[in-house]
Amino acid sequence: MSSPAPGTEPSPAPEPRSLRLEDWLIVLTMAALALITFANVIVRYFTSASFAWTEEISVFLMIVLALVGGSAAVARQLHIRIEFFADGGSERRKRVLAEFGAVMVALLFGLITVLSVRVVWDDYRFEETSPGIGVPQWWYSIWMPVLCALTTARAVQVFVRLRRGRATPGAGA
Repeated sequence: MSSPAPGTEPSPAPEPRSLRLEDWLIVLTMAALALITFANVIVRYFTSASFAWTEEISVFLMIVLALVGGSAAVARQLHIRIEFFADGGSERRKRVLAEFGAVMVALLFGLITVLSVRVVWDDYRFEETSPGIGVPQWWYSIWMPVLCALTTARAVQVFVRLRRGRATPGAGA
């Protein structure tokens, strides 16, 4: 058997444009984290004091980063799964398990969306404030249902692509 000529390997399929949303949110969140942390280190180095708000904002941004990254992983079918079961067996079995996984992810994040809306409502109704800088807590918690709804939508999108045969199970699409 001969190997293909250099430069003739098939190029990977381009990612859908819709995944750029998560990619840009991840880039912007990581840039904000880096800038906030760098600014705090510089201020602490020169003044022996630190910004009081940096820890609170950094924790919030890390949570956003985790939720957006999870949404991107679901959309690309790169989320955690047991490969022994997911990648073994017939193509039909793989597709059924991938569809089942997408439905379970959608149900889980749909439930988290609904429950986190209740948390946001309680934060707003009881006028909870953040411990570090005293801003309304719902400013932070409002993003939980929004980003969980995004993950739910991505899981439904994966399920639909699998059902229509536009995606292969487990292949980062």
